[in-house]
Amino acid sequence: MSGAKISAISPSSPAADRGIAIGDTLISVNGQEPTDIIEYQQLIDGARVTLMLQREGDALARKVIIEKEVGQPLGLSIDSAVFDRIRTCDNHCSFCFIYQLPKGMRRSLYVKDDDFRLSFLYGNYTTLTRFTEFDLERVIEEKLSPLYVSIHSTNPELRADMLRNPRGATSLRWLRELLKAGVEVHAQLVVCPGVNDGAELERTLIDVMSLYPELTSVALVPVGVSAFSVESTMRTHTVDEARSVVALADRFQALSLDLLGRVNVFASDEFYLVAGLTPPPATKFESLDQAENGIGLVAAFMESFKGSRPMDKLGTGFFQSVDGAPAWGYRADRGGDDTIVSGDEIMIISGEYATPLLRSLLDDHGYPDVSILTVVNNYFGGNIKVAGLMTGADISHALQTVGDSVTLLLPDVCLSEGRFLDGMTLEELPRRVTTVRTTGQDLRTTLERIRSQRLVRS
Repeated sequence: MSGAKISAISPSSPAADRGIAIGDTLISVNGQEPTDIIEYQQLIDGARVTLMLQREGDALARKVIIEKEVGQPLGLSIDSAVFDRIRTCDNHCSFCFIYQLPKGMRRSLYVKDDDFRLSFLYGNYTTLTRFTEFDLERVIEEKLSPLYVSIHSTNPELRADMLRNPRGATSLRWLRELLKAGVEVHAQLVVCPGVNDGAELERTLIDVMSLYPELTSVALVPVGVSAFSVESTMRTHTVDEARSVVALADRFQALSLDLLGRVNVFASDEFYLVAGLTPPPATKFESLDQAENGIGLVAAFMESFKGSRPMDKLGTGFFQSVDGAPAWGYRADRGGDDTIVSGDEIMIISGEYATPLLRSLLDDHGYPDVSILTVVNNYFGGNIKVAGLMTGADISHALQTVGDSVTLLLPDVCLSEGRFLDGMTLEELPRRVTTVRTTGQDLRTTLERIRSQRLVRS
């Protein structure tokens, strides 16, 4: 037990005015030592909660008894989701993006976990190579669903080779047990050209249909390759390779609909963009559970911009509804300044993939006067083109060509607590920018606010 510290106390909550202070360490709840926020949530669910708290500098722990309604939140926020130790990943995947990061970036980027608890709470993917019988019992008993599992390949030898872990050949047995127990599971396959694509990908999807038909969704995601990769076998997809993946996904969508009565295989929007194809419309997706893998993200953004489908469910995992579950390090607040700095021209800062889609959307809905500043991701070597991985350095370089009388709008998806991936802050940019939540609805609302302010001034 490393201890969990109290990070916030909600006013007017059952825990308020009980002598609890921010920074107190939680020792036990009702006589038990919770190992994570999930157990904590279960222990505080009753009408009477007994906390043992240790304050820095005090020799003895203090007992605090709180009376409340059954199921009522206690009102305490905890500074960590895991109170013992995060179960780190012992795979050494050739395609792992963490190994492709230079030094000096945001600290949380270097956390390589394979913890089923974080899969449940935050939608992190687990390979199940560190999963145990005890973990399975806990997942079933506590109904920790949904979980998110990385498959990559069902070929045992290839999967072990890709994960560089012999347990990769056998750990999918846990996936079968999870599905058998009725646990909802979303899966992903990071597709690496020349490794697990082509015939191997087809074999894996056939196995998915026959061995794991209960999977709620299966996302085909393109490998990301940065300039810092040292893997000779890793490269980006060609246009033809991307089209082959999309065609295979289409085939298995039809097959799953025919066999299972539902579609559960999806290619990431990025595959369509690499292939020069238009990503599927919103009608093709029943949910946004795999939005962070780019499944339906473009369609949802467009529908949200039109006002017909708000993107309230962006983000995965259960953490948003768990009392006290922290966002730091996993889904931290984006941060930034949404104060509009008025100028003669409006310009949206965007990555290369989003630019043509944004241009079409703006022109079709009465915003031809709004321009787009496309940021080339030189930091990662030019292969990464999504807006979420834009760095402060590349944005700063692009802003050198922008005049002083421009209102700059920046999607907040590239930020975490006000910092870019490379550690730069918004304040370090050469120009002040207005951050906008990365939904179509928020972008349109911001554009309308700017128009309204201009009308008032005129």
